[in-house]
Amino acid sequence: MRVFLLGFMGSGKSFSGRRLAERYNLPYVDLDKYIEEKEGRTISEIFDNEGESYFRKVERKCLHEMEKIEKGIISTGGGTPCFFDNMAWMKAHGLTVFLETPAQLLAKRLQAEMEHRPLLKGFSKKELVEFIEKKLEERNPFYHQTHMIYQQKKEGQNVVDELGEYFNRIAPSP
Repeated sequence: MRVFLLGFMGSGKSFSGRRLAERYNLPYVDLDKYIEEKEGRTISEIFDNEGESYFRKVERKCLHEMEKIEKGIISTGGGTPCFFDNMAWMKAHGLTVFLETPAQLLAKRLQAEMEHRPLLKGFSKKELVEFIEKKLEERNPFYHQTHMIYQQKKEGQNVVDELGEYFNRIAPSP
């Protein structure tokens, strides 16, 4: 099984993805890290030097390269499902799981990382929450097309155990 984890930045895609892959002894790919390795520079540098349009084209190409991973856990970027045919492609090539997380919880998690996130640089705490709410409103129509929505309502939920139980029910060995 190929599993794509989707959600806003700070929703825990990378954290949960790594742990799920370890639990099931599967390959793990963080799509943003994969892009950085292919490009030889950080996502921030790509945004700063080439712009979002260039980044999204590279992201799509790298996403399609995930077809070579027959079984694995792939954490996508927060905007990945919102561009080109990415959402339809992921649904056709694996199980898509949206880690739905409230804006307040996302803001709490992202505050310490704001300078490393191209879309968040320079926001106050209030502006950060407003930005996240606006972006979620734009992106939710894409996120809600996933095969499964996992709702994180509070800090400390054990996403890995709960998703692991789900995977065990649908396919004893993902």
